Amino acid sequence: MTRKVLVIGEVRDGALRKVSLEALAAGKTIAEGGEVVGVLCGESVSQLADEMIAYGADRVITVEDGQLKNYTTDGFTQAIMAVTNQENPDGIVMGYTARGKDLSPRLATKLGSGLISDAIDVAIEDGNVVFTRPIYSGKAFEKKIIIDGLLFATIRPNNISALEKDESRSGNVQSLNAEIKDLRTVIKEIVRKTSEGVDLSEAQVIVAGGRGVKSAEGFKVLEELAELFGGAVGASRGACDADYCDYSLQIGQTGKVVTPDLYIACGISGAIQHLAGMSNSKVTVAINKDPEAPIFGVADYGIVGDLFEVVPLLIKELKKELINV
Repeated sequence: MTRKVLVIGEVRDGALRKVSLEALAAGKTIAEGGEVVGVLCGESVSQLADEMIAYGADRVITVEDGQLKNYTTDGFTQAIMAVTNQENPDGIVMGYTARGKDLSPRLATKLGSGLISDAIDVAIEDGNVVFTRPIYSGKAFEKKIIIDGLLFATIRPNNISALEKDESRSGNVQSLNAEIKDLRTVIKEIVRKTSEGVDLSEAQVIVAGGRGVKSAEGFKVLEELAELFGGAVGASRGACDADYCDYSLQIGQTGKVVTPDLYIACGISGAIQHLAGMSNSKVTVAINKDPEAPIFGVADYGIVGDLFEVVPLLIKELKKELINV
């Protein structure tokens, strides 16, 4: 059964987020040979339309307005609803990001549809679109189908592989003028608390520190290791509560949920709340002085030792390997 699927792209700092490319791949699966329509909202976003087409969109609709320069729930809801009303799609897909978590319930309510959030896989089984999502903090998984109405889902970053980029693909790019009015929130200024670097939720390698890092100064060695991997630095709630780092780095049940290819936990004991945020990492390496630390129970590789001795050794060996590449 062919379907028309809208894929809501997310733009940050003038670039498409990686999860938007993964959402296009999910949209292709759901469409089953039907049409995948990319949607871009913001200010001066039309230059990103070709990238969406190269990664699988058949055509792209842009909604450009100065009031969409910075994300607000009201503004983006109005813009996307204008596209939805015009296109009447069979499905909508977007990333399970901070923006997606905020926007998707509002859209689902306005559309009178259900919503499957935080999907980690999309497949066609017996003619149904089947979404897989984690439950009980990642301890189990459930499969869901929508038996009636709009197929609306958000997907977790780093779980569905993006399609190969094909710059030979072509598609129509259409600009839609949506009436953006009566905004209850206006963003005057955005103050960034974290330094520029790899986005934690999309990083393929994460080096995370816990209370065992002992101080804000102790995070510097983790930052060096993460930089060599081209990855990001994360933290446990304990490290954030101790004021070793900003809460924007927190991974866990009350922080970010991440699924990198490699997760290196340094000085993290492995409280269940932290495990809920990283237990689906593809490979986990734990470094801890306590051989009984719970983190070793989920680790693929464990090193019992002082992180301030082990991490510098890892950095030294990694530098040797990079020199020889």
